Amino acid sequence: MGGYFRTTLLMAFMTAFVAGVGWLLGGEGGLVFALVIALAMNIFSYWNSDKIVLSMYKAKPVGPDDSPRLYGMVKQLSENAGLPMPAVYIIDTAQPNAFATGRNPQNAAVAVTTGLMQRLNQQEIAGVVAHELAHIKNRDTLIMTITATLAGALTMLANFAFFLGGNRDARLNFVAVLALSILAPLAATIIQMAISRAREYEADRIGADICGRPQWLASALQKISGAAKAIDNDRAENNPATAHMFIINPLHVRSIDSLFSTHPSTEERIRRLMSYT
Repeated sequence: MGGYFRTTLLMAFMTAFVAGVGWLLGGEGGLVFALVIALAMNIFSYWNSDKIVLSMYKAKPVGPDDSPRLYGMVKQLSENAGLPMPAVYIIDTAQPNAFATGRNPQNAAVAVTTGLMQRLNQQEIAGVVAHELAHIKNRDTLIMTITATLAGALTMLANFAFFLGGNRDARLNFVAVLALSILAPLAATIIQMAISRAREYEADRIGADICGRPQWLASALQKISGAAKAIDNDRAENNPATAHMFIINPLHVRSIDSLFSTHPSTEERIRRLMSYT
């Protein structure tokens, strides 16, 4: 299924769901209000979801003067991939990780963490950047980023329903409890339905072609996986609906984290990469 088709289905589902919540909370008036909110949310998410995610992680843009080695690496690998030069961002967190975002290759960004820059060598970083460029080339980033934004909005709806339910009548209180009990698992289910684990294998394969050395990415995955299990990423823990965007699942602290596991086995990814050598 193409990225644009999956995105359209996701937006349609979210519109219907938000409308249903609006009806439960406010009848016909709530339904109309919710439809307006859903339409605005879909339009805003399409055009601004990448900015929202980058803002969540306080990502800072860098240019050739700020980080010449990283910027030059992204530029060279983008040329290898036949892609426009994406924006480059750095996220200040000790956990080594990275993600790509943007609605198309002409409006894309690659974000890496300070932990990645400190713990990996240049070849391994190149493998990670190549993997993220593969997501851009495959146009995975549109559905990945919008899914993160809309699934995260479900948590906001749950909090909204809880606030109303806790302060008004018993009917709304029931709705609030129901929302809280199903929205987080529903958000996780939406992500798992919209985001195929196969996309990571494909991005690994294409990324290996872009950098020319599958073993660079394999080594990077091994290091990132081990460190991600030991080093917290607080912003990711507070925004679990964005976890699928990272090259390795950044979550490990909370019990709900397992609901948002969309990554295939790191061992299997490494095995496949090494078979390409």
